[in-house]
Amino acid sequence: MGLFDKLANIFKIKKEQINILVVGLNNSGKSTIVNHFKNPDERSSIIVPTVGFSVERFQNQGVFFTAFDMSGATRYRSLWEHHFKSCQGIVFVIDSSDRMRLVVVKDELEILLQHPDISNRRVPILFFANKMDCTDALSSVKIAAGLGLEKIKDKPWHISSSNALTGEGLQDGVQWMVHQIRECVASSKE
Repeated sequence: MGLFDKLANIFKIKKEQINILVVGLNNSGKSTIVNHFKNPDERSSIIVPTVGFSVERFQNQGVFFTAFDMSGATRYRSLWEHHFKSCQGIVFVIDSSDRMRLVVVKDELEILLQHPDISNRRVPILFFANKMDCTDALSSVKIAAGLGLEKIKDKPWHISSSNALTGEGLQDGVQWMVHQIRECVASSKE
């Protein structure tokens, strides 16, 4: 049973479509994280850099998940905004060991947050501080401070330390995301 299937059973989600946008700079671990979301028999043994974007769909007991795995290469980042309007949640993956590009991550996050399709919506954002197993990795607290996450007041956000290779930290983060999306959907129906 894959991670999405387990989450669907935990939260007893029925006949819902959840679109998640997975973004971050190149080589941050986005595709490896998405690979962990798949059923074990559908996982790839070799992960290659995403060109443009890829779409992964998962279904179990009436639950449909669509993950848009966006390339983080500079020339493809402009594609992210084409999926902002249709996403119910954003997974922002950060390479915790890439201290030099943390300022680039902050710039891309600010561009994302200021986009009209995101700025006026209560879209939950899950930050994976990935590659925490590296000896030179920044802690999730230092990454949150470096990105100024405390300034995000109009959207629920959460930062989760992760290791995409082992799957450590992924389940907790995705559980938070599903809970937030369900709350947002419930409050929009009121």
